[in-house]
Amino acid sequence: MCAGAVGPPGAAGDSAALTSLQLMRRLDSGPRGLTEAQAEERLARFGENVVPSWRPVSWPRRFLGALRDPFTTVLLCLALVSAAVASWGTACVIMTLVVVSCALRSGGEHQAGRAMAALREMVATTASVQRRADENAPPQVREVPVDQVVVGDVVRLGPGDLVPADVRLLRTSGLTVHQAALTGESAPVPKQALDAPPATERETDEPGHLCFQGSSVATGSGTGLVVATGRDTRFAAAYREQARRRGETAFDRSVHGIAWTLIRFMLLTPPLVLMANAALRGRGLETLPFAVAVAVGLTPEMLPVIVTTALARGAALLARTSGVIVKRLPALHDLGAIDVLCLDKTGTLTQDRPVVARSVDADGAPDPEVLRWAAVNSFWTIELAELPVPDALDEAVLTAADEQGADPLEFDGIAALPFDPAVRTSTAVVRRPGQHGSHTLVVKGAVEDVLARCRRLRTGGAEAVLDEAARERLLRFAAAEADGGLRLLAVARCDRRPRLGTYTDADVRGLTFLGFVALSDALAPSAAAALHVLAERQVAVKVLTGDHPGTAARACRDLGLAPGEVLTANRLAGLEGAALAEAVERATVVARCTAQDKARIVTALRAAGHTIGFLGDGVNDLPALHAADVGICPRGAVPVAREGADVVLAEKDLTAIERAITTGRLASGNIAAYLRITLSSNLGNVIAMLAAGLLLPFLPMLPAQVLVQNLCFDAAQLSLAFDRPAAGAARRPAVLRPRVFLRFISVFGLINATADLATFGVLALAARATPGTDPPTMFHAGWFTENLLTQGMVMLLLRTGRRSAEGRPVGPVHLAVTALAVVGLLLPVSPLAPVLAMSAPPPLYYLLLSIVLMLYGAALAFARTRYARRERRDDGEGAPDGSSA
Repeated sequence: MCAGAVGPPGAAGDSAALTSLQLMRRLDSGPRGLTEAQAEERLARFGENVVPSWRPVSWPRRFLGALRDPFTTVLLCLALVSAAVASWGTACVIMTLVVVSCALRSGGEHQAGRAMAALREMVATTASVQRRADENAPPQVREVPVDQVVVGDVVRLGPGDLVPADVRLLRTSGLTVHQAALTGESAPVPKQALDAPPATERETDEPGHLCFQGSSVATGSGTGLVVATGRDTRFAAAYREQARRRGETAFDRSVHGIAWTLIRFMLLTPPLVLMANAALRGRGLETLPFAVAVAVGLTPEMLPVIVTTALARGAALLARTSGVIVKRLPALHDLGAIDVLCLDKTGTLTQDRPVVARSVDADGAPDPEVLRWAAVNSFWTIELAELPVPDALDEAVLTAADEQGADPLEFDGIAALPFDPAVRTSTAVVRRPGQHGSHTLVVKGAVEDVLARCRRLRTGGAEAVLDEAARERLLRFAAAEADGGLRLLAVARCDRRPRLGTYTDADVRGLTFLGFVALSDALAPSAAAALHVLAERQVAVKVLTGDHPGTAARACRDLGLAPGEVLTANRLAGLEGAALAEAVERATVVARCTAQDKARIVTALRAAGHTIGFLGDGVNDLPALHAADVGICPRGAVPVAREGADVVLAEKDLTAIERAITTGRLASGNIAAYLRITLSSNLGNVIAMLAAGLLLPFLPMLPAQVLVQNLCFDAAQLSLAFDRPAAGAARRPAVLRPRVFLRFISVFGLINATADLATFGVLALAARATPGTDPPTMFHAGWFTENLLTQGMVMLLLRTGRRSAEGRPVGPVHLAVTALAVVGLLLPVSPLAPVLAMSAPPPLYYLLLSIVLMLYGAALAFARTRYARRERRDDGEGAPDGSSA
């Protein structure tokens, strides 16, 4: 076949079923590899070996995307209405708020995008490829960029190498690969070359003679033929899931719920004002600017700015102190709202390495001699077989033996048979001190395979025949230990007369069984403390893993996390929706999970009302990363997982997640404080303005006065984004519940409206007792002052449970309230007062106003205490922080 006849990458989709010769003919390649000309031609025709990545979003597109926020849309509509009625000041202020909010949000996400671009460079860039200068030249192995690898290339794989593409193995030597990124399996998977694959092997299985892009070599070496590159690899197939958009997140649900409730009120307010004034006062369209001003007064104009500022500050703090990149600012709020965190075991609860738990004899009794012989096997196998990288199990055995003082060097190494995936054992041949007439074969490996080579066993200090009953007993013991989460290595030995030739696998027979070495996963150092803090934060942890259920349950128990009912994905196969969520809620561990199982569980939990965070780092985690409210991955995750996640951690560490959740809750606490304060104050003012507009023969406030008042209050409320929440603000998930908010603002809004109406009486009394005053201008000034003073009191008294004695008596909120009070007291008596149609109230007004303010403060404090008691009763702990409002 000529080079030009080769199919496109991925045309060898049935490569697992072909013989090696058939596949090489089909791809027009051979064991010596491609020529440079062939490689260049295929590269030009089929493209580079890169996963299709998302195009970076430009800053202008991010800016326009920020306009989709519902409040931002409403503000734009109000700005247009204000401009239509020639209220240019209101229109300009609203447009300024919109631009500032969108600039802050797009700028923060643009910075996160730049950080992600830097992470994309932190991947391996070369592969060892065997190529020829021309048809007659000998093949040479050289390093080429990964993106230049093409179908038909012959690649060399060694310990630590990333598999650059999907390859069919031609030759192997003790090859095992980590493919957790694809399948979730934490242990290395043996791979071996097969010239003619068995016909019974299904295409959907994990073929042992294929290696996939995204895997990495754990041990051994191999040579493979590239059968798929770029978008045709199995790795890229999972990437295509990125086309699905995530559904509505916790942030979307909470903010949109509040937004649309307020929007309904705002749409009803102008018509009501116009109709009421027309019916009772005979006013016409001249009250339209006032009606629009009332609607604007109900709107939390600063919400987009406050939300963006609070989240951007939290994201910047996480990036600076913890190396956590928040790619999508609303994801920080979603982090704070998480009440269920789903994660894998390996690398999060445990380290990616085993440790020796104990060594026991054939009766299950502790026996350090078993570990000593296992260490002899590990040491001399590594030394004599010249393995480039020690196996993780051997390292664990040698470390534990060294701690017990065992010294494998007291033996003389003779020969070694390294671990072979086909026979699942390794053998070291040594000579004991002073015994020159015999060699000792020390064998270590899988329990079934070692027992199959044993005739005797050591029990009670003596040797006995290994009959079928004893063999079955040992297998049952091994199965029970595996169910308990331990991985067992069987150890056996025998003495033989020295032989002149090379030792082979046929010599490993007639062994004496010594016992077991039990290994468990090394626990992550910070996992136990982080799990404890997450429990205090009311975050339930669900371990969704592809591992053995016993292994995952043991890791949870060792970390102090009750595993509850341990489930497997097979048991959940028939459940959907609420039934699936209910089953998972009762459990902590769901084992034997595939990528689809994880996504299905996350989707069911979200549908049940939970806010889900999912931590994953592999291609198999992509569906679940997208199904969760917040997708989280470590910096070392595969590139497609980093692209699909909302939050990227410096390390796969639960402590970093706990800090991110805490930061999200603190930021959400500031947002909740702003919403409670501004909505209760605005609702009270709107009620009072509607009542005054119907009772007074003049407008209670002119549109310009409403605009100035809103500007002052909005500027002061920006300080809430920089406030320091109380310690209790992070105790519970930060969910903004519209119904609870409406209940809160209704109570405190009525209190505020009562204070405003009382101020009307004070103003009427002061006007009657002070001759020569102009009632409209004095009324405007007096109510302007009272509004700013009561709004300042609301800011101080309704903050999220903060106390000035917490170590910082003067903060941004105190300074903002002070400035608000100064403006409210001085502006009506300043030279600007006539410009705003205000005149200074008489001294009697200020005396009576002070009484109203004291009563108002007492009413706020009383209602706040009652609200706190109700929150404690509902939540079962702590004072209300408002973040769960």
